[in-house]
Amino acid sequence: MIRRIALVTPPYHSGVVETAGTWPNVAFVYIAGALREAGFEPVIYDAMILDHDLDRIGRELEQMRPDAVLTTAYTSSYPAAVRLLEVAKAHLPGVVTGIGGVHAHFMYEEVLTRDGHAVDYVLRGEGERTAPELMTCLNAGDDPAKVPGIAFSRDGGVVATPARPFMTELDGLPTAWDLVDWDIYKFYPLPDSHLATVSTSRGCDQACTFCSQQAFWRRTWRSRSPEDLIAELEMLRDRYGVGVVMFSDETPTLDQARWERILDLLIEREVGMHILMETRVDDVLRDEAIIDRYKQAGVNHIYVGVERTDQATLDLFKKNTEVQMGKRAIDLINSNDMISETSLVLGLPDDTPEIIEATFELAQHYDPDLAFFLTIAPWPYADMYDDLKPHIVSHDYEDYNLVAPVVKPKTMEVDELMTMVIDCYRRFYMGKLKRVPTMTPFKRDYYMITMKLLMENSYLKQFMGGLGQMPAEVNKLLGKWL
Repeated sequence: MIRRIALVTPPYHSGVVETAGTWPNVAFVYIAGALREAGFEPVIYDAMILDHDLDRIGRELEQMRPDAVLTTAYTSSYPAAVRLLEVAKAHLPGVVTGIGGVHAHFMYEEVLTRDGHAVDYVLRGEGERTAPELMTCLNAGDDPAKVPGIAFSRDGGVVATPARPFMTELDGLPTAWDLVDWDIYKFYPLPDSHLATVSTSRGCDQACTFCSQQAFWRRTWRSRSPEDLIAELEMLRDRYGVGVVMFSDETPTLDQARWERILDLLIEREVGMHILMETRVDDVLRDEAIIDRYKQAGVNHIYVGVERTDQATLDLFKKNTEVQMGKRAIDLINSNDMISETSLVLGLPDDTPEIIEATFELAQHYDPDLAFFLTIAPWPYADMYDDLKPHIVSHDYEDYNLVAPVVKPKTMEVDELMTMVIDCYRRFYMGKLKRVPTMTPFKRDYYMITMKLLMENSYLKQFMGGLGQMPAEVNKLLGKWL
């Protein structure tokens, strides 16, 4: 009989998503809330943030004694997720295991064919309805083929049930924030505050060819009401001391009227949170007349996906933006004393040293506060995969982390590409550091803490030895401002 269910993050560290801080898996919060409402006893165990190795995970699971272990994975974390479930099987005889997330959603046949010894069920799509229904079905001894949105092995083959429709109502969903270990979630530039991730909407209606989100959500988008969102933020602030919140959705600003209502409520109710968010450059430009309200509402850090600084590649990516729009959006963010962050994708098959250098020079011209030079990852379910496949040099999913080069440009060696990527980081951030005295007090303090973290704690240190030998004047600035 299944009663206690452990939701466990795989112990995988790629570096890209861990530079700014640590945050809870919001999907687990929703799934745990739904499981509890259905009468189960969920436990959230963040093995990744706790930095537990497999031996420690095994011991922790033995103490928890769950009847089922569920995990989640994107492509680069998938091998670690399988190892986690192997440990669960070894330490908990008879345990039921399951995996969700974007990689398993698309690659369920490969998952079950190759790793079925560790994975009993793949949960596809949204998990709040699927997880409780599957566990209830198993407890009743019924046929899991009746549960929409799953896949499993049977008689030497793979059974995939029909896709579960997306939920249409996102307000008032049960959550389990009380199961979160708040002490381990921090935003490093503001270390005295707890950091939460909150979903304001679900979906993506864009068509970016290199991305998985539009495919996962089938180019649909649904949102919570502004009132429901603000009530949750106030609850997190008052009950758990959350002072920093990251909006986890790709386009919280998509519905203009709704977004303006969110800003109004944040200001009127004095929610007082430091907000980190991602959005599209065209939405920032759309809101030029009200961009000052972003800052008033607490939005202090905005990521916009510029991706490239040449129009031909943006068109290839189907970004539906013009190259100059990225520069204008970053200027708007900067001029309102908010932190601007962007990423640029390098290592496409047709990239050359000259193209990468031109991309770097334009990145400097765009002048974001934070820039990440990422290598293209050939997600096996993305629209671009067939074009990238002939140039893939690693089939180890753990390398698909936007750091390690997985695609080899036609006229470059992989080592040459990596050297150029690292040099882009070195030159960009050395140039920014020299300009620290000209920054506003907010940006200066924020930036210097971020730089220290990038140099000492991020994935960059592995490749750059802390961004290389810093000039004496930069060392002096660091000593002055930190």
